[in-house]
Amino acid sequence: MGLFKKKNAKTDEKADKNVMQMVTSWGEYFYSWNGRLYDSDIVRSCIRPKVKAVGKLVGKHIRSDSGMLKVNPDANIRFLLSEPNPYMTGQQFQEKVATQLCLNNNAFILIVRDINDKPMQLYPIPCIQCETKYINDELYLKFQYRNGKSGTFPYSQIIHLRQDFNEHDIFGESPAPALASMMEVIGTIDQGIIKAIKNSGIIRWLLTFTSSLRPEDIKKNVKDFVDNYLSVESDTFGAAGVDSKATATRIEPKDYVPNALQTKETINRIYSFFNTNEKIIQSKWTEDEWNAYYEAEVEPVAIQMGDTYSVKMFTRRERGCGNRIVFEASNLQCASLSSKLALQAMVDRGAMTPNEWRATLNMAPIEGGDNPIRRLDTEVVGLVRNMLGKMNSENCSVIAGMISQLLVAAERRKDEAQNQHPGCIDPQ
Repeated sequence: MGLFKKKNAKTDEKADKNVMQMVTSWGEYFYSWNGRLYDSDIVRSCIRPKVKAVGKLVGKHIRSDSGMLKVNPDANIRFLLSEPNPYMTGQQFQEKVATQLCLNNNAFILIVRDINDKPMQLYPIPCIQCETKYINDELYLKFQYRNGKSGTFPYSQIIHLRQDFNEHDIFGESPAPALASMMEVIGTIDQGIIKAIKNSGIIRWLLTFTSSLRPEDIKKNVKDFVDNYLSVESDTFGAAGVDSKATATRIEPKDYVPNALQTKETINRIYSFFNTNEKIIQSKWTEDEWNAYYEAEVEPVAIQMGDTYSVKMFTRRERGCGNRIVFEASNLQCASLSSKLALQAMVDRGAMTPNEWRATLNMAPIEGGDNPIRRLDTEVVGLVRNMLGKMNSENCSVIAGMISQLLVAAERRKDEAQNQHPGCIDPQ
């Protein structure tokens, strides 16, 4: 009895556990569909726009404390977001994670820390099975890999992204039950088309002989019929003739070809499941159509990544000091040229820097372009009043001169804007 007590005291692992195997769900289990889901050209085309868009997101470390806002203040975090591990860039890493998220509604990222508990590397976990375990009242995840090996890590060291988060406490719901019937229909249609093509090479003619012949004579007569009348090099121009010893009958194959409308409707159902459409998949979208798709599919993932990264990479104290991770779509390549040119107003008002605007036009940055600028006639409201409030007997002449320059510059800008109107006549 003492041995049993000692053994039980050594490990405090609870018996209740949940197992997740990727993609197919039966109760608390998730199975991978053996990779056939990703092998489907329809599924891969549905998730590719979202995966590419998530890969284009730019991760940034933001620190806002005591009214000060700093972007990427820590070089280690900046390198971690752009170079998560020695084998992947930030874009490749995010695309791989997004692919797992789309296929399984679950994606796992392992945080590797140094001796000071600082995050140093990030690795995606392409597991085929995941099991929840509680050790000493702490949640652990046990991953089963494709090579047969396994690894167990505390949930606090895992960045877990999930979609369709409904019944299970930890895992997102599998897409397999909703996709199984549609994928089976698509697979059956594809196989039916292949078999119909193969059946086009079956027997087309039947020769019926009125007299009894030996098998070798039957085969010889059939070969002569084919060589004389069915061969391309035949000199009879497609005409065939037989004597009374045989009757030639043509056999018309009746292969079932799936209805095109039914096939299209099934494919549209898969498009709807992944919240996409033909224009998004074939890159025929307009600016408004892409913005709608981005807000529905990409932006929620960007928000979830920012929140989850922040919670798992920073301590509660560090988050209290204003540290967080955000993923932003810094490039506006999907915008039309008129929309990009309209951003000039944002540059004039200091909302964008010149280099940020040049990036939307796919132009290289310029020196000094990272400093925000502001037109003098769009100064902050109340600036003149504040300057008057600071005027005293010592600086009255200086401040009066500055106010005069602001008013002159504003009047000059106003006159230039009026001269550019088509109805005005240039006095020059």
